[in-house]
Amino acid sequence: MKSFETKDIRNIGLIGHKAAGKTSAAEAALWSAKVTNRLCSTAEGTSVLDFEDEERKHGMSISTGVAAFEWNRRKVNLLDTPGDGNFLHDTRLAMEAMDGAVCVVSAKDGVEPMTERAFTWAKEAGLATAFFISKMDVENADFQKALDDVKRSLCKEAAALQIPIGKDGGFRGIVNLLSQRAYIFKDGDTGAYAETDIPAEMSDEVEAARNRLIEDIAAADDSLMEKFFEGALTPVEIEAGLAKAMAGGLIVPVYCGSGTLNRGVNLMLDAVVATFPDPSKHRAFSGKLGDQTIERGIDGPMACVVFKTIVDQQSGRISVCRVISGLAKADTTAKNGGRRTTERLGTLNTLLGKKLHAIEDGQAKPGDIFALAKLKETSTGDTLSDDGLVADFVKLPPALISRAVRAKDKGGEDKIKAALTRVTDEDPGLHVTHDENTGEVILSGAGGRHVEITVEKMNRKFGVSCELALPRIPYRETFTVAVKNVEGKHKKQSGGHGQFGVCYLDIEPGERGSGFVFEDAIVGGSIPRQFIPSVEKGLVKAMARGMIAGYPVVDVRVRVFDGKYHAVDSSDMAFQVAASKGLKAAVAKARPALLEPIMNVEIRVPDDNMGDIMSDINTRRGRVMGSESLGRYAVVKAQIPLSEVQTYEAQLRAMTQGRGSFTMDQSHMELVPANIQEKIIKDSGFVALDEED
Repeated sequence: MKSFETKDIRNIGLIGHKAAGKTSAAEAALWSAKVTNRLCSTAEGTSVLDFEDEERKHGMSISTGVAAFEWNRRKVNLLDTPGDGNFLHDTRLAMEAMDGAVCVVSAKDGVEPMTERAFTWAKEAGLATAFFISKMDVENADFQKALDDVKRSLCKEAAALQIPIGKDGGFRGIVNLLSQRAYIFKDGDTGAYAETDIPAEMSDEVEAARNRLIEDIAAADDSLMEKFFEGALTPVEIEAGLAKAMAGGLIVPVYCGSGTLNRGVNLMLDAVVATFPDPSKHRAFSGKLGDQTIERGIDGPMACVVFKTIVDQQSGRISVCRVISGLAKADTTAKNGGRRTTERLGTLNTLLGKKLHAIEDGQAKPGDIFALAKLKETSTGDTLSDDGLVADFVKLPPALISRAVRAKDKGGEDKIKAALTRVTDEDPGLHVTHDENTGEVILSGAGGRHVEITVEKMNRKFGVSCELALPRIPYRETFTVAVKNVEGKHKKQSGGHGQFGVCYLDIEPGERGSGFVFEDAIVGGSIPRQFIPSVEKGLVKAMARGMIAGYPVVDVRVRVFDGKYHAVDSSDMAFQVAASKGLKAAVAKARPALLEPIMNVEIRVPDDNMGDIMSDINTRRGRVMGSESLGRYAVVKAQIPLSEVQTYEAQLRAMTQGRGSFTMDQSHMELVPANIQEKIIKDSGFVALDEED
């Protein structure tokens, strides 16, 4: 494919709930554009865009598929996004490359939870929007019901420009309400149709639908409204009024069809390619150039942002970019301003799923999308430019659900860590940490399914053998009562030099979050200066092992005020052991207790679910901190122990039929109730080590 001028480029995303028909519509578009040799399908395992084995196994998109093709002498960069909540972060990343979004809604199921979220993001991103009522061929498909659902719950500006011919699985054509012509589909999956007069039996239905559309057009323009009430608008006035209303977002067009049968997709494409804006109409990108914050339109120096990374076993890392400004050229160098490195841009390619096709003249104009293979130090969100620009890029919410990744085979830990590095490079919605206290490798993602499918992909792509488990809760231990004048004594004689050290300690609870505070109050040399750090070191080691359940001791203040030593037998190790024994001696009187992480949880649910959510929070030992109304939704803020929300995702989904969502981050540590603490200690199987071990 050659390069196209900016005015002839359309960056169009397909967004919506999973299984609404997005990928089917995308595959129909590719077949109609003759860039594939047949109508491909995820269900049949032939999809070009859902090319990962896991996508075909689970029957859904788990990342954004990208494809370029020519349509009506313009270049379309089509982005087919995921609709499952576990992978919707990839949809948000893809919106950084879109100028318009077609929200796909099932004619059978109507507006669904992720439809709402994705459409809201599209509006917030300033994208041109349209709706495609899909699956018109299935039994119980109801165009009017789906349209009413869209207008009621999602977008009151939605207006049908088409209505279907045929109902209840008998979908056979479309009526264009503007031209008042019917398009009857021919047999086969090519999308071909014959233009005819409107079926006589539909004349009343078409007239009513057309009148509603014209009234919507007139309502968007005061001058047209006056003419509308005075009499009929002319065809020229109707078309001009519609174009103006669509450009201003006062009318959001609604089309219909079936991707599975390839019916109506081409008509929808004709419309959105003609009416969606080219990249020159996109908002200016902002970013940092040195210490300055700037905005950049398409005429600045070359800059492109990486919005997607694909890790392919054959091609290696593929970086998918949108040109922000200037002209990107093959076989040149560019600065990665965020990492202060330089990358060589090799061949510039278009994408068709995972297949790369070189751009004929080796350049990409402002607003275009292209792919680069084997960049060395560039990741999703980075900017490549001539001048070191670092463009602003959407920040994803923190990963929500965490699981411990454990090797099934002995010695497989290093292989797992290497595989995790590869998958997190491809998916910025993942986060990997290593818990130093438990030794667990923790993989966090947008949801449980996100983490599970990631591990499936790791096992397949990189030959690792691992499994998932709930991470250990990072409890901590502390003391709740002050203890004075505790003796820590270590004396051992076994021939030759012995071991001797004595320290006297005052131990008291510290403020929450203070950690460990050590105070040296020795006067008169009762413990030589060189052994004071030994006392502190012994305390730190003992606290790391835990006193009652094997969790680190925190929020404790220890004061060493006296001691004894021997000129020959005292040593660094002797005073470490003495301090450890002193801490252990205080346990009985200091009333040690467990602390647990308390999470700030913000829950967004439909108003109807508010009561259930409040009750559920109470059963989780939570406290409601406040609530507010956001249209048809309510937001509840609560503080809940981490142990009570590790599996909250699935439970919230069940309570709200998938319409609820939540975010959380750690607030503070809090004492565990006595009855729960007793069980945790028992289950820990903790056995205190001998101080000399």
